[in-house]
Amino acid sequence: MAAKNAKLYWNTNLKYLVILLLIWFTVSFLFGIVLAETLNQFQIGGFPLGFWFAHQGSIYTFVILIFVYVYLMNRLDKKFDVDEI
Repeated sequence: MAAKNAKLYWNTNLKYLVILLLIWFTVSFLFGIVLAETLNQFQIGGFPLGFWFAHQGSIYTFVILIFVYVYLMNRLDKKFDVDEI
């Protein structure tokens, strides 16, 4: 891979990481801790929403973000012709 393409590949990878980590931070820290009292006014499955985000929502979001990252990286690898097959 040419140096220019390698730099663009890496910058795109970092952009994906920053966006996904910001989503994870928002769900796990902001929704689960900082905004928990506000979110507890609503319920999901009989539990306060802030509690749900702190205990389940952040885990579900993290697992979904793993699959999203894999999808995005596979697309990026094909775009730069560095995919495995």
